[in-house]
Amino acid sequence: MPQLTPDQDPVIRAQAWVGDAVLALYVREWILSFNGGAIDGSLFVEFTSNNFLRLTGNATGVEAQIGRVFKQGGLQAAYTWIDENLRERMEQRLHILRSRHPHHRR
Repeated sequence: MPQLTPDQDPVIRAQAWVGDAVLALYVREWILSFNGGAIDGSLFVEFTSNNFLRLTGNATGVEAQIGRVFKQGGLQAAYTWIDENLRERMEQRLHILRSRHPHHRR
């Protein structure tokens, strides 16, 4: 029986569905923390997109990992995983975006 890819495996997809929600909350709180409490939808889309997550691995697999960590250890454990595995890349990308688009300088 051929092994399913993360995008095809229903268990991984369910974990990713939860992980996506956790990541969305993390990114929204992160944006608000440095953006003077202002909402920035374009940054939110940037840091929750499959293109961004693919820099770490298969996007569904990354979201599934966040979902598994959340299920095992709760929100703080999932946030710690994001801090350790995505945050540096997010900050590097934010720096690039801010240099290209002054409206992200708030």
